[in-house]
Order: sequence, then structure tokens, then C-alpha cells
Amino acid sequence: MTKQTKPIELYYWPTPNGWKISIMLEELGVPYVLKLINIGKGEQFEPSFLKIAPNNRMPAIVDPEGPGGEPISVFESGAILQYLGRKFGKFYPQDERTRVAVEEWLFWQVGGLGPMAGQAHHFRQYAPEKIEYGINRYTNEVNRLYGVMNRRLEGRDYLAGEYSIADMASFGWVVSYANQGQDLNDSPNLKRWFEAISARPAVERGRELGKAERRNLADDKEAQKILFGQKAL
Repeated sequence: MTKQTKPIELYYWPTPNGWKISIMLEELGVPYVLKLINIGKGEQFEPSFLKIAPNNRMPAIVDPEGPGGEPISVFESGAILQYLGRKFGKFYPQDERTRVAVEEWLFWQVGGLGPMAGQAHHFRQYAPEKIEYGINRYTNEVNRLYGVMNRRLEGRDYLAGEYSIADMASFGWVVSYANQGQDLNDSPNLKRWFEAISARPAVERGRELGKAERRNLADDKEAQKILFGQKAL
């Protein structure tokens, strides 16, 4: 495993996407320094942050010991997981067949589970008016995706062979299953997987990161304007 001497900078807020990277760094046991980006206050739009995360979204990292010994910044949670997995040789297999399976489930989360669960959260928790079609559309789609995971995990401990970045990516989006209108008792394989990952010490530490700063935004109208009213800068 590559030895890291200078800490990686983690630009983070305690959300499902942020947890992916805090959990990965804790699992790797490499040094990192926390840079909180308060998305409810609009800190994601600061010019200094946009230089490393042009999509004004966290998480992002800056690795002072990047390729060739030069610093590198990486944005997008899936890309960060892959970068860290390649660099440190853990949780992202080198065998091509197994790596493909990990990538399939990583991109499944990035393109499906995350966006659909996020929309379910929005229409169920934050939308100023309760739109039944939106609530049903995204609640049902999350239910379908949970079913996909439940079938995949039948007879398997993890999504793609050994515990990997694919599991870290999906885990955070299952944490708030109740707010998505889901019941894990309906998906016993998924429930077993979720409980096993929840019990990992590194996962516990990763989820605790910034916990004191996290708050429910359901009644914070100013934060909602910042988060949900974005247009081109």
C-alpha cells in the first residue's frame, strides 16, 4: 500500500455523498484533514472551492502527493473513490473481471440510487407543495432499486465480491431509508448487508465526521433557497 506522508484535504459535508469519502479514508487509514463546506450557507459557491469542484458540489479532495509527486484535485464522489482505490490498492480490485463488477455497481449507485433517493427525499421532505405524482414516482423507483440490491445480495455478503468502493458508495443512500418511504424489513438481504456495514468501525467513524454540524433542513427556508434554487452562475 502506498505510504501517504502529507494529509489529503477532504472538502466535505455530512451527506450520503460526503460519507462515501470519509468512510473510504477511514477504511484506508491514511492521514487527511477536514475542510467543512457548509452547503446550507452556500460555501460551495466560493471561488476557492470552485477551482477544485467546478460543479459546486462536495465532496472533493486535494492530494498533495498526486501523480508524479504533484498535487491533484479530484471532484465527483465516484471519481474520488476510484482514485483512492487505485492509489492505495485497496477496496478496488486490480483483477479486471472483479473490477468491472465493482464499477458496474459503483456507476449504478452514481447514476441511479443516489439521484432517485435524492429526488424521493426532495419531494417527500422539502418540496413546498406535496405533489403526489412526484412522491409516488420517486418513492416507487427507490423501492425498485432496493429490490435490485436485495436480489443481488442473495447469497452474497457484498455487492461485487469482497467489500469495496461499490458498497461504500451505496451505503450512505440507504441510511435514510425511512425518509425515502422504505422499510428494510421488506428487503432482508439488503437489511443484513446494511447492518453489517453499519457495524464496521471505519464506517462509524466516517459517519460521525461533522455530525455536530448536520441539521434538518426541512424548516430552514434560507438553506433550501440556496440548495434548491440554483441556476447557472
